[in-house]
Amino acid sequence: MDQIVRTSAQADDFSGSVLVARDGQILLDKGYGFANREWRIPNDSDTKFRLGSITKQFTAVAIMVLNERGLVDLDAPVKTWVTDAPAAWDQVTVRRLLAHTAGVPNFTSFDDFQAQKTLPVTVDSLIARFRDHPLDFAPGEGRKYSNSGYVLLTAIIEKASGKSYADFLAETIFQPLGMSDTGYDSNAAVLPRRASGYAPAAGGVVNADYWDMSIPQGAGGLYSTTHDLLKWEQGLFRGQLLSPQSLTLLTTPVRDQYAFGVFVTKAEGNTTVAHSGGLDGFNTYMAYDPDRRMTVIVLGNLNGPAPDSLGASLLALSREDLSQVERSSAPAPEVLETYAGVYQLTPSSTLTVSVVNGHLTSQATGENGVELDPVSADAFVSRKDGHRITFTRGASGGVAGLIHHRDGQDEIARIT
Repeated sequence: MDQIVRTSAQADDFSGSVLVARDGQILLDKGYGFANREWRIPNDSDTKFRLGSITKQFTAVAIMVLNERGLVDLDAPVKTWVTDAPAAWDQVTVRRLLAHTAGVPNFTSFDDFQAQKTLPVTVDSLIARFRDHPLDFAPGEGRKYSNSGYVLLTAIIEKASGKSYADFLAETIFQPLGMSDTGYDSNAAVLPRRASGYAPAAGGVVNADYWDMSIPQGAGGLYSTTHDLLKWEQGLFRGQLLSPQSLTLLTTPVRDQYAFGVFVTKAEGNTTVAHSGGLDGFNTYMAYDPDRRMTVIVLGNLNGPAPDSLGASLLALSREDLSQVERSSAPAPEVLETYAGVYQLTPSSTLTVSVVNGHLTSQATGENGVELDPVSADAFVSRKDGHRITFTRGASGGVAGLIHHRDGQDEIARIT
């Protein structure tokens, strides 16, 4: 796992922090790249990142808590709390906002958004930006991702609880779960260990555009760390926040695999509860496999697709589903030649690694050769049986041995 992420970081495609845990055991917990490039301060497990739309699941859980307390009816119209809602919103209910089936247009897709993202807002003034726009479809008749819907949910949380969104989440979620490094972000606050955000450009990496953090609200305004998000996943799915009935409702897809604040997919016997996020300077990914109690968290402070692709690969590796691991591009021929040699597995058996027609092959004693596909720097997988080979390096940086992963066992060999 580390090699896959490190390869992306070395190519300057990823900068951030990663955590993978399975059934309470942390498998990977590491930072890559810099939290601040100007001071060359590295990312680590305590670095705080803006979460973007991962925030939506926290907003959804807050709504479910209020529902359990009898303060929010999921089928009540939004005008119950937003009293000046237009008549077009009469069938816009809390439930439909949660699942993106309300039809309220997404204000971050408006033509003027880039010009307005730097301007501070209140919840009410933000709602005013989209309240008079026509609905994308009749409520309940479609699904279209809408940050506007989660701004409305923010307003509902504040009206129903009598507290600010930030305070309600702190009291209801963060404090009970011990999430001391999580909160609603602020441009003005001096926040220890907060990562700076960056973006790729033609001439190299640049500082990301400014985004006033009053704008994302419950659609994307939170910050957190990988360690705190692990506490979140464990607390949520262990029933510390919601009743079993509410948790089931939260994670049951309504339409197009979207439930309440999370995508829930089921494929080849695997269930994945996941969401990604993106703001200027930050891209994030978090997934949970409830059957294996597996968590994958990738928080990045460099815009790009790496957190999503790395998260999917790490999840596949955690499940030992190597067919889903994103293959690396083929190393240059001169790099492949550095792996060639005879590796001593046992006193009576070896593994011979060769370059044949531009591809790396391995041949165990008494067996036929098999072609190897690269998955990351120094890591390959057998096309025949999915066995993995990870090459190890000595102090000088040269290839010194390998680890042969097969049938749940690791065979360690040194080059002869």
